[in-house]
Parts: sequence; structure tokens; C-alpha cells
Amino acid sequence: SPLHILSNVVIVLGFWLMASAWRVLYEAQREGKVAATGAYSYIRHPQYAGFILIMFGFLLQWPTIPTLILFPILCWIYSKLAMSEEKQ
Repeated sequence: SPLHILSNVVIVLGFWLMASAWRVLYEAQREGKVAATGAYSYIRHPQYAGFILIMFGFLLQWPTIPTLILFPILCWIYSKLAMSEEKQ
């Protein structure tokens, strides 16, 4: 169905975003610099955004009561984590 195709696309994009951001972050940490290239030039926390995309894709594909309850909670937790990292 179109919804399953959309969810698969969202999941793949999430994994791609996380993988591409990981490479940039790894190189920046190895050099002792701030990650500012690749996905980091557009999004402050691309790994968190990728993880949220993956969760959203699975929510589209297989919505259950636990996933409907946990998705907003996990989004809130990751946003708090991102804000706490911004203070550092």
C-alpha cells in the first residue's frame, strides 16, 4: 500500500541521515573540532532527527497503542537531550 511505501521511505531516510551524520561527527571528534559539515550544516542534531524519522516510519507502518504512547514521549526526551547538549 502507499502508506507502507511511505513508511519504508521515511525509515530509509532516517537511517541514511543517522549514518551520514555519524561519519561527520566521528571525523570532527577525532580532530577535536565541532561537527559543522554534511547534515550538521543544516540540522543541529541530525542523529536525533534520523532516529525520530525511523520511529515515525515504524509508527506509520505498524501503529499500536504502545507505539502511539511511546512516540511522543521519546520525541520529548530527545528534544530535552538536544536542549541540554546545547547548553554545554
